[in-house]
Amino acid sequence: MISVLFRQANDRPCGLHKYGLLSRLSCLFMVMLTFLGLGLTGFNPAAKAAQADVLNIYSARTPQLIQPLLDAYTQETGVEFKVLHLSKGMAQRLAAEGDNTPADIVLTVDISRLAELDEMGIFAAVDSPVLKQNIPAKWRDPDAHWFGLSTRARVAVISAERVNPDELKRIEDLADDRWHGRVCTRKGSHPYNRALLASLIAHNGEAAAQDWAAALVANMARKPQGNDRAQASAIHAGLCDVALMNTYYYGLMKYNVKKTEQQEWAKSLRIVFLNQGAGDRGQHVNITGAGILASSDKYDTAVAFLEWLSEPTAQQIYTSTNYEYPVNPTVAHDAEMTSWGTFRADELPVQSLSDHAPTAQRIINITGW
Repeated sequence: MISVLFRQANDRPCGLHKYGLLSRLSCLFMVMLTFLGLGLTGFNPAAKAAQADVLNIYSARTPQLIQPLLDAYTQETGVEFKVLHLSKGMAQRLAAEGDNTPADIVLTVDISRLAELDEMGIFAAVDSPVLKQNIPAKWRDPDAHWFGLSTRARVAVISAERVNPDELKRIEDLADDRWHGRVCTRKGSHPYNRALLASLIAHNGEAAAQDWAAALVANMARKPQGNDRAQASAIHAGLCDVALMNTYYYGLMKYNVKKTEQQEWAKSLRIVFLNQGAGDRGQHVNITGAGILASSDKYDTAVAFLEWLSEPTAQQIYTSTNYEYPVNPTVAHDAEMTSWGTFRADELPVQSLSDHAPTAQRIINITGW
């Protein structure tokens, strides 16, 4: 061991070749302290726990939307995170990695993506009274493999100048002839639109949903393209009068200080919550969610993090920072979101959207959406 320490003391990083024996002995003393410190760490249960308290996350969420949550949890608990952001190809990567994946937790958007991963059999069942209490049954998997953590309403946005809100009451209204040449959307195959169509299948049946999709395509002002913000830009430019959009985009545009033109897009819009009439089913909503990998050796740490995400502190971050609606019914909406108006959500279990997604995709292909 002494010879090893002398070799380390003679290494050039100490800068000892210049300074002679006294400095060399001083450096040797520092190296011995470092060695002993490392040895003690190896036998220190608390230090081992600290090293273990690093969760690896595969995330399909935009980094800026989850970082405030991760930072808050690290500050509160000391648990740290390594995040791999995968906007595409998460299922393929996890399939290739199998049980050797370093991921402990998956964070993603849309029920169809959660269901796709669940069908691979990669999620652990989580028996947590906290999650059951904080998350209503309609927002979580019946087998406790995944949990919704926030919701977003897929609403209609209309031109504040050219459209009277009373013209549009239900999602079904977009099939009416009065919207001919006035509708913009992103592609129907995007999970957000596919889930919306799946909800129409669940409520109205496949035939009616296909008729609606065909009429929607006939009413479009242009070929489906871009993302939700692109539809806001098109309305602002006068290319169309109505579009489909997830609510949180409105907040992100309204307060975008880097791309201030998006603030103008938001000003030109008005949000319309759909299917709110007496006896109607309510506004279509979707979720963001998470699951714990069955292969993870940090199950307890991962469960504690998911539980925290369902608690008021994290739920308030979702609503105040991300402009997403909390799943925890005890948490109030942010004041900005409340200013958009209140709505009654569709009570359809989110799992049903996944069940009807293949049929929805078939209709999208047939109708050219």
